[in-house]
Amino acid sequence: MKTLEIIGDNYFGNWTKTRTACRGIIVQNKRILMSYETRTGQWMIPGGGLESDENERACCAREVAEETGTLVLPSECVLEIDEYYENCKWINRYFFCNVKGKTEIHLTDREKEAGMEPRWISIDEIINIFSKHADYADTDEMRRGMYLREYTALTELTHMQLFK
Repeated sequence: MKTLEIIGDNYFGNWTKTRTACRGIIVQNKRILMSYETRTGQWMIPGGGLESDENERACCAREVAEETGTLVLPSECVLEIDEYYENCKWINRYFFCNVKGKTEIHLTDREKEAGMEPRWISIDEIINIFSKHADYADTDEMRRGMYLREYTALTELTHMQLFK
């Protein structure tokens, strides 16, 4: 597993808070399953925070199921991206997933308000969308950072030739 770092301009130089998230990469027919917010126009790789009572692969499977309604079997972690902003270290672990079936989607209130839904998009198209992360520097720092992270992850996984 490879580890990459993204250090934000606002990083304090040390961190007092850490959060780990697990993200699922599901690829079929050169398309990737993404979470899309219809009200904000924001894309993201399905995933979210690790709970204290679960392992990383279980977290990935739970988050993908909750956001997309897709039951998956995650691989071992293939990539980690550590982000440093202010006094926080955000650990993002990426897993390739095999589809096992379908289930109900269970969104948080925030995800419902944003109109989150699963969408399949070509790998090239989503990399192109994420490549425009700098366009959000003056208007949406959270999206800029997330798009930079996801662009970094997908281009790295493409270079590692892990997409089928």
